[in-house]
Amino acid sequence: MYSYRPKTVEKIIIRDFNFDFPDDTDPVWIPGQRVRSHMFNGLSLTMPHLEPFLVKTGRETAKHVESKELLEDIRDFCGQESQHYKCHRRLNDVLRANGYPEFEAAEAYMDRSWKKLSKASLEKRLAYSAGFETMTNGFTRWLIKKRKSLFKNADPHIASFWIVHMIEETEHKTVALDCYMAYSGRYLPRFLGVFHGSFHVVGHGLRAMMVALKKDGVLSRPSTWWEVTREMASMIYNVGPFLLRALLPWHDARSEKDPEYMQNWVKGYETLPAGQKIPLIDTRHPDMPVPFGSGASDAAFGVAQAAE
Repeated sequence: MYSYRPKTVEKIIIRDFNFDFPDDTDPVWIPGQRVRSHMFNGLSLTMPHLEPFLVKTGRETAKHVESKELLEDIRDFCGQESQHYKCHRRLNDVLRANGYPEFEAAEAYMDRSWKKLSKASLEKRLAYSAGFETMTNGFTRWLIKKRKSLFKNADPHIASFWIVHMIEETEHKTVALDCYMAYSGRYLPRFLGVFHGSFHVVGHGLRAMMVALKKDGVLSRPSTWWEVTREMASMIYNVGPFLLRALLPWHDARSEKDPEYMQNWVKGYETLPAGQKIPLIDTRHPDMPVPFGSGASDAAFGVAQAAE
């Protein structure tokens, strides 16, 4: 029997994802890191197909939910995800216009895949959604903990968008699993959903990454494959433990502690005047602190350092 429990955040905030991406944005937006840039570009391509799927699944689940608290969470979850995929669409259009028209075919392939998945049973779609949201919790920790090595001197528009996107994923980290538990709760489909949701999304993202690397003419280089191996190893090392914990029968996303940097960003956002754009993170700063407060200093919000 499902029983709602309080979230780790007081409220899931639907923010205006008003990030702008300059028309001349370089798709290799992390200096000297072509593979890493295209890995994130490939994942960005998935979002205008994945996140509407998550929204549709959440809204369908709401018809079967009695908890007023969970219904409110579902509404806010859908609101955040809708902001995300619209912003990813803007970014993807810029990437495609700046040298990668091949991304259009890659997205068409993704579109067919998620349309096929949308015909699955609600239980299977919920298990998939819960599995994917488990992975994003790991991505948040990875991107925040390793932000200085991942995004040093990177395009601040794209780096900030990714980090803030993951912060919001952690804000609503309980919703997809709560939906599954309220609707079904069966262990085996949820177990399989961890692999299905995670590997399906990453697989599509990596396929798109290869499309870009092929366009760049670097797929035959041993150095490219070394970079691919290095990036995948980093992802697995940092995100894998979250997936393993999600396989436990008693797993609850509430047990995963929210990063201090994320908490301080949320506090800082509360001070932002209405209508003002979300400030960019300074990727040239040695600590890449939260971009709020006087001078965006670490002291202002007690930003966590490398020990996060």
